[in-house]
Amino acid sequence: MGQPSFQASNAIIYVTYGIFLIIGTSIAMRMRKQSKADFLAGNGTQTAFPLALNFIASALGSGILFSYPQLATIAGVQGMIVYALASSLPILVFGWLGPVIRRKCPEGFVLTEWTRQRYGTLTMLYLSFMTLVTLFLYMVSELSAIGQVVNALTGLDNLPVIIVECVVTTVYTSLGGFKISFLTDTIQGFMVIGLVIISTITIGAKTEIQRDLIDESGLTKANLLGWQLLYILPVAIVTNDFFLSSFWLRAFSSKTDKDLKIGTSIATVVILIIIVLVSITGLLAVWSGALPLADAEENSAISFFILLEALPSWVVGIVLVMVVALSTAAFDSLQSAMVSSASNDLFRNRLNIWYIRGMVVLVIIPTVVLALKAPSILQIYLITDLVSAAVVPVLCIGLIDRFYFWRGFEVVVGGLGGILTVFIFGCIYYGDAKLGADLLLLEQGLYGNDWSAFGAFVAAPVGGLLWGFGALAVRLTFQWVYAKLRGHRFDALDPPIPRSDSPDTYIPSENLVSATAGKFF
Repeated sequence: MGQPSFQASNAIIYVTYGIFLIIGTSIAMRMRKQSKADFLAGNGTQTAFPLALNFIASALGSGILFSYPQLATIAGVQGMIVYALASSLPILVFGWLGPVIRRKCPEGFVLTEWTRQRYGTLTMLYLSFMTLVTLFLYMVSELSAIGQVVNALTGLDNLPVIIVECVVTTVYTSLGGFKISFLTDTIQGFMVIGLVIISTITIGAKTEIQRDLIDESGLTKANLLGWQLLYILPVAIVTNDFFLSSFWLRAFSSKTDKDLKIGTSIATVVILIIIVLVSITGLLAVWSGALPLADAEENSAISFFILLEALPSWVVGIVLVMVVALSTAAFDSLQSAMVSSASNDLFRNRLNIWYIRGMVVLVIIPTVVLALKAPSILQIYLITDLVSAAVVPVLCIGLIDRFYFWRGFEVVVGGLGGILTVFIFGCIYYGDAKLGADLLLLEQGLYGNDWSAFGAFVAAPVGGLLWGFGALAVRLTFQWVYAKLRGHRFDALDPPIPRSDSPDTYIPSENLVSATAGKFF
């Protein structure tokens, strides 16, 4: 590879981090006297274009250089297109669902606050646990990814890079909170778009395609995995995005519903283009002969870096800057989201702002430790995807006005039942309990030559809904019998008293917590 020298690699990486530190800290110092509400969220403050840049920066990370080219080399053009659409189109969900959630819960800034208002505190804590674990795993995977990318591109040790990124983002995020994360993501979003354009032009100009390898590879043909992914990826990614508070913080920060819809629409198109361009590098690696067909399956995860081996060192330098910008933007968004979620869900936003800033620092320690030992980045995503596929469908039923009787008991039983259903499916499919348990962790990955992963992603939401409706029947039966025995009127199916919706334009308030909690049982 046209690998930059040791000195040049260090200069590129750490100067880029230094620039982000200076920009972030200088802006954050101006915000050091902001209120706790402003530190945790930015409700009703942002217009469409900054929102678009933020969704772009938050949705992408350095891990895209592994997962998307890998899928392209395995599932071909069909899988690449499905993955790109499944990763970008869910951003539109926030443009459509964000206004609905905000009208139902104008006091909040994350999905868990609506969950508390709709389903009660116990359900909120249950969803909060899922959300915080997902955010933590995403932080681990992002640090693991940036370490692996830097090592692959430059040969440098990954530990110093991981530590420096944590220090940089922690310094300005602990000072400025959500708003500094939003502003730096806007800047980094601009940078990423520009660097992707430059990288695309240079890679396209320097790569030579061997046309005979296009047909020989078979990557332009439809395949079983490609058809399976038509279902698996939309279900996995749409539901998992519900767990990412970084997206909800941005949805609540829009000035108007129109700003949110325009912002998410722009972000969707740009993300789709970027993902397709990144994914194509996997195809180019095979079609240029850089990645031999015999080694394509084994080395698919590093196909992007294999392609770069034939390119000049200055191209690698540009990619390095892009990677640092991608990773820093994604990581500070996750950091800010995790602290805001924990403050809201666990402490009801009553903690002093300095304790909240301390939380930003403390969460980094276990993240770094696990990032150095992290398994496959794609497997981390898949585990959280499978859990969300079980939990989110039963949660969303509460958004339908006709299901006003749906309560937290059904949500919790349904979500846990969906996960149990995956285990039951695995036991039946494999005829072995251990392999059934392994399916919960998707030990075989997504790219096996069987129906196990597909079945797991069918079992999770379908099983969750069946368990949820079963729990509804049990609860209503119990409440009816209890009412008869006590001589009370059976009121479990009485419609709630309607509350007035908030206006299209959100008026921010210091009160970030809803006054009442919904019913669990």
